[in-house]
Amino acid sequence: MIYETAPAKINLTLDTLYKRDDGYHEVEMIMTTIDLNDRLSFEKRNDSRIVLKVDETFIPSDDRNLAYRAALLMKETYKIKQGVTITLEKNIPVAAGLAGGSSDAAATMRGMNRLFELNRSLDELSELSAVIGSDVPFCVHGTTALCKGRGEILEILPKMPSAWVIVAKPQAGLSTPEIYGGLDLSQPFPVHTEQCLKTIEANDYDALCKSLSNRLEPVSMQLQPEIAKIKSNMLNNGADGALMSGSGPTVYGFAQRERQARHIFNAVSGCCNDVYLVRTLG
Repeated sequence: MIYETAPAKINLTLDTLYKRDDGYHEVEMIMTTIDLNDRLSFEKRNDSRIVLKVDETFIPSDDRNLAYRAALLMKETYKIKQGVTITLEKNIPVAAGLAGGSSDAAATMRGMNRLFELNRSLDELSELSAVIGSDVPFCVHGTTALCKGRGEILEILPKMPSAWVIVAKPQAGLSTPEIYGGLDLSQPFPVHTEQCLKTIEANDYDALCKSLSNRLEPVSMQLQPEIAKIKSNMLNNGADGALMSGSGPTVYGFAQRERQARHIFNAVSGCCNDVYLVRTLG
């Protein structure tokens, strides 16, 4: 039996540069991982099947699930004849902008790499994983990185300054295509990617908090006003910085001191059910 954790990601910055010929948007963003994890276990089978067991009934266990697709990709690419049973324990909220499904897929590739002793590098797995989804290559590495293209072109960065993270997801979800559809690229919007890069290299926590920026945030806030309320709540209760992650609707806030973090957590818990208090990882 092999075990893997699949950590959630958050965006420190997210910029959309232009719409590509393939229908995707060219992005430039900095992402990092946090200590909010799904957990997966992997066990060889006596047949050739992929069996995915999920502890939440509303999450599919067939090829609609990115972890299943990742297992199939590994079997086909590396000619693995033997089957695998994957048990997935979900802790990351779904459709939240935290890349839970992508991280499960990445953990599946790492897990099967170990289970079947394939000895493939993370770089190779990351490159292969791009066919599953844009966030999966980043999640394979699970670090802090500058991501370009659709998100699959990575530059690994130094670890970001350590912090407490308060994560809050509103109950109502958002449609990513609708958000990108509502994006007006002719309107300027300041995204501080270069500044954020410098703060990470300098290990400057205060400057990092000032550089948090996400071009999708205003569009998502218009569709889901709860996002703006949660962000204001965090900042008014002492968060050093706060931002919506990905296309939302999840908002996170940073705090350096545990007491400060718990105060923000308690304040946000009063208006939101899915609230977590974790640490940065990446």
